[in-house]
Amino acid sequence: MTSVGVSHRRKEGPEKLCGLAKYIDDLSLPGCLHGVTLRSTINCGTIKSIDFETGFPWQEYVRVSAMDIPGRNLVALIEEDQPLLADRKVMHPHEPILLLAHPDRAKAYEALKHIRVQYEALEPVLTMEDSLAVKRALYKENNVFKSFLIEKGDIVKGFESARYTVEGEYRVWHQEQAYIENNGMAAWVEPDGTVTVQGSMQCPYYIHKALVKIFGLPEEKIRVIQSATGGGFGGKEEYPSMIAGHAALLAWKAKKPVKIVYDRAEDMPATTKRHPAIVRHKTALDKNGKLLAQDIDVVMDGGAYATLSSVVLSRGTLHAAGPYECPNVRVRSRVVATNTPPNGAFRGFGAPQTLFAVELHMEKIARAVKIDSLTLRRRNLWKEGSTTATGQVLSESVGACEALEHTVKKSGYVRKVKEYASWNRNAKKKTWKGVGLSLVHHGAGFTGSGEVYLASKAGLSITEDGRLQVLAASTEIGQGTNTMFSQIAADALGVPFDWVEVENPDTKFVPNSGPTVASRTTMVVGGLVRRAALAMKEALAKEGLVLKTPSDVKKAAKLLCGSEPIRRFIVQYEKPAEIVWDDATYKGDAYGAYAYAALVADLEIDKTTFEVKINKLTTAQDIGKAVNPLLAEGQIIGGTAQGVGYALLEHCVYKDGAMVNGQFTNYIIPTAMDTPAMDVKIVEKPYSRGPFGAKGVGELPMDTPGPAIAAAVNFAAGVWITELPLLPERILKAINETQGQR
Repeated sequence: MTSVGVSHRRKEGPEKLCGLAKYIDDLSLPGCLHGVTLRSTINCGTIKSIDFETGFPWQEYVRVSAMDIPGRNLVALIEEDQPLLADRKVMHPHEPILLLAHPDRAKAYEALKHIRVQYEALEPVLTMEDSLAVKRALYKENNVFKSFLIEKGDIVKGFESARYTVEGEYRVWHQEQAYIENNGMAAWVEPDGTVTVQGSMQCPYYIHKALVKIFGLPEEKIRVIQSATGGGFGGKEEYPSMIAGHAALLAWKAKKPVKIVYDRAEDMPATTKRHPAIVRHKTALDKNGKLLAQDIDVVMDGGAYATLSSVVLSRGTLHAAGPYECPNVRVRSRVVATNTPPNGAFRGFGAPQTLFAVELHMEKIARAVKIDSLTLRRRNLWKEGSTTATGQVLSESVGACEALEHTVKKSGYVRKVKEYASWNRNAKKKTWKGVGLSLVHHGAGFTGSGEVYLASKAGLSITEDGRLQVLAASTEIGQGTNTMFSQIAADALGVPFDWVEVENPDTKFVPNSGPTVASRTTMVVGGLVRRAALAMKEALAKEGLVLKTPSDVKKAAKLLCGSEPIRRFIVQYEKPAEIVWDDATYKGDAYGAYAYAALVADLEIDKTTFEVKINKLTTAQDIGKAVNPLLAEGQIIGGTAQGVGYALLEHCVYKDGAMVNGQFTNYIIPTAMDTPAMDVKIVEKPYSRGPFGAKGVGELPMDTPGPAIAAAVNFAAGVWITELPLLPERILKAINETQGQR
């Protein structure tokens, strides 16, 4: 390898650095109209009438309602339950009802003030508890979108033989993705009738699938193009299908290009968030602290429509028992409906919720068993040969122990536990100090049979003028996809990194390589890119060619392309024979491989303001092989910072089912000033099925900060808080309650 393992400069870096990258709001479309959305002002009910103020110049506007949809009124995803535009029934605040377009953006927004919607309101269901109690039927039976059950061994016998039984309940709430670029999409209709959309997105073929159903057109009459995208974090996985459908409908009716770009005040309340969750644990252990049984119950809040809730719940369920071996496990989970805006994908995809619970529960267990939590983890963590809750035997690439031991040693964790306990006994100190530990795993790629279902394709092409191009629908959203694909293709083909380009994701030119989610881009799609490069290399070898100089590429282009402008080498995902999964029983190989991470949080709490200051985070993360070490380190630092926000700062305030703090002035995310020093170690335990040994890294860092910071806060303040975020007022409340009990 001459490219993989090297920190090459980002392919798109110079354009972004110099302000040349074209985001959707930078694109100028001749004759473009600006679209806006009329949204519901109630959380639940029926639409009685929509009245347009007389005397207002409506003739200047294009108006679209559900009646104008030529195909089906739905946002196609998993369940076909979410309408593109509300038609009679409203299920949540900010639900889209009507679309308007005007050449002047300000006038488009002004028109919304001149429309009156009359509703018949119904009693809403706003909490998970009310939904479980079936306060009102919202969705199918018992308001449950989806449920799962994992069973291993016999938990009854496990509890019967226990020396210790420890129970706990843990809660986490919404989190906003806070991408730097708001949602935006442009649409137009080509002269041949092709509906084309371009914009900020993660998954072009998700949008393609949705538009086919909205317009009732053949697949070849829908085209989706990605613009430069300023971050996603899951927030641009499924929601862009909604805004793309809206822009395309307006363009279809207006017969002109239409652009819809949300401002922050619309984007935050109206789009999807991380799922809130309640997780309950009951755990049995022997006298030495070995796990005997885990009984886990998970409830998540899906909001008003299903979106990706079933898949989020699946991953959360599969990670709920933590990276620990236990002979008897039961995990019961369900995601329920409420009259709040739908929740969806967010970096980590259900795992941060359940891993927070199991890792903080390990701290509670350690207190009950009276051994330190590090020893508890060492006695139970996965090693090669361990069996997971689904019965998967971990045969390779298990770096949990290495990640844990490096993190503990480098952070001085054991020493600090003693030092900080002594510090906190001194009442004259102005702060309490705390240190906390977490150990997590994260499945790389889609769950179980998910990759088989996707049947992803990717490829490599050579053009008649001698350009080598990676062909994939995986999007560059800041994580370095284009750079890593070029590195993988270059080494597989045996050419320099700079010789390889990446085709912009455009459904007219690239195959469906699946969504840019689930820590799958490098491991799964990168693996396809490598195979495609090897197929091209084999074809060249048959012609007696080896690519050593640019002139060799020109010669290869003439031989391989012939009379065609391009020669493509496309490969499709093939399930490894050793991976066996049963969707019906939820048993078998849930993922091809797991990545692993440990983190130690070192912090202090101001005794006057109860604000938490993190002094340092130390982490080691096993990602198989770092294709680009600098980009991998950047992912770890960025994901960890996002996890700090989840743990300490990010608090979505809801009133009557609607988010009321949808601005960055009062929804607080970490800035550079809030991001602590980080000591990052990349552990490489190669996975034989990953390209050059690589596993996923994108989501793993999100899983570690929440439980480690919570453990450190509890250590410092001498309290027991089981809820995120750890706001100063929650810490103060817990201290007051604890002192009252004392």
